[in-house]
Amino acid sequence: MRTLKNFMLLLMTMSLVTFTSCKSDDDGGDGGDAPSGTLIARIDGANFQSLDISSSATVANNGNNLIIIASNSDGNAFSITIVGYSGPGTYPLGGGANIFNSASYTETDVDISNPQNSTTEIWQAPYDDTQVGEVNISEETENKIMGTFNFNGKNVNGDQSLKDITNGSFNLDKQTI
Repeated sequence: MRTLKNFMLLLMTMSLVTFTSCKSDDDGGDGGDAPSGTLIARIDGANFQSLDISSSATVANNGNNLIIIASNSDGNAFSITIVGYSGPGTYPLGGGANIFNSASYTETDVDISNPQNSTTEIWQAPYDDTQVGEVNISEETENKIMGTFNFNGKNVNGDQSLKDITNGSFNLDKQTI
């Protein structure tokens, strides 16, 4: 009987140590490296940085949705939508039918000599039922939203190619509508 008690005590102690050392990152992590007013990321290894004038974070629908839009002078842009937004925390992109969060990366190639020949390609996430990334909101103030993101996007209406979006972060002015 004494051996059973010692075994149970050991088992409970190890369980306690295991469960308390595995911290969930529910606070949204760090804010990333984006300069104020911009969104940065790596797209298949290439750097992207948005312009301050064309980057924003909007909290809408009585605070329940977050919409991030950011573009650069090359005609490339990001759009991130979080449905069911509730402040700092981690929001998955995909992972089942009940997750409505989405992100996309767009490349527009403008033909100056013949604008009708311009093309736009969009890589979106999620593109199936699996989780393909996440958005981490680390800080929200009255005027700013900061966080990080990553995802794999698929060109579902084009050549079906994939783009790996890594090291994404944003430090954006916030508006509430």
